[in-house]
Amino acid sequence: MALGSLDRGVGSETRAKISFRHLRVDKWWVQPAISVGVLVAFIIYSTIRAFENANYYVEPLVSPFYSPCLAVNCAEGAALFGTPIGSWWILSPALLILVFPLGFRLTCYYYRKTYYRAFWLSPPACAVAEPHKSYSGETKSPLILQNSHRYFFFAGLVFNVILTYDAFLALKNAEGQWGHLSVGTLVLFANATFLWLYSLSCHSCRHAIGGRLKHFSKHPLRYKSWTIVSKLNVHHPKFAWVSLIGVALCDLYVRSVATGAITNFYFF
Repeated sequence: MALGSLDRGVGSETRAKISFRHLRVDKWWVQPAISVGVLVAFIIYSTIRAFENANYYVEPLVSPFYSPCLAVNCAEGAALFGTPIGSWWILSPALLILVFPLGFRLTCYYYRKTYYRAFWLSPPACAVAEPHKSYSGETKSPLILQNSHRYFFFAGLVFNVILTYDAFLALKNAEGQWGHLSVGTLVLFANATFLWLYSLSCHSCRHAIGGRLKHFSKHPLRYKSWTIVSKLNVHHPKFAWVSLIGVALCDLYVRSVATGAITNFYFF
């Protein structure tokens, strides 16, 4: 038998001629459509809140969009570490903060897959051809900047610590007395918890803990930490969405209390 008769390549005459981009009959477009809707809604909301420059602090609650507040034009009591940014900064203090969590999420491996599929249709779903004629991966500008993810990861950990500290500060009442628990306290603690789960389940976290080790037996503590993070890593997509929605709801709660729309109920 001649070798050419075994040719089954894409251009082979023996291949079926299918003119459709895919043969899927399920609603494969639902997931990318939902991703677009949620991400666009978050972008619109966070942008409005960042430029609103108001209603982000009410004793003892501070919005995660504005923490730590570093500008001289911060609301009174919101500057946790003072105001190292002088009077030359006339824009919203949130713009000094959001660039770091935004960079962390934009370069996140899971979010990259999500918005590549949802916005760029690259590809829109499994077994669905993408409309692009060429593919360069992340080897060219601007996508090569995605390699900065590991640095945004470490910066994100710093903000997680600060937001956790903000939650502990919320154990005070409006008069500054300690030993009180309110709905706002629980909201801030929940937000910090979701962000920690998202960060610790990150692929960069898993690599930082055990990715460079050649012998796990020589590093039992790092191996144990690596196994814990590996278990969290399985749920990374879930934590990515929960923490994204959670941080927006946390900001919305603080804003609602600051504007007087709702009352921050105290349990004790």
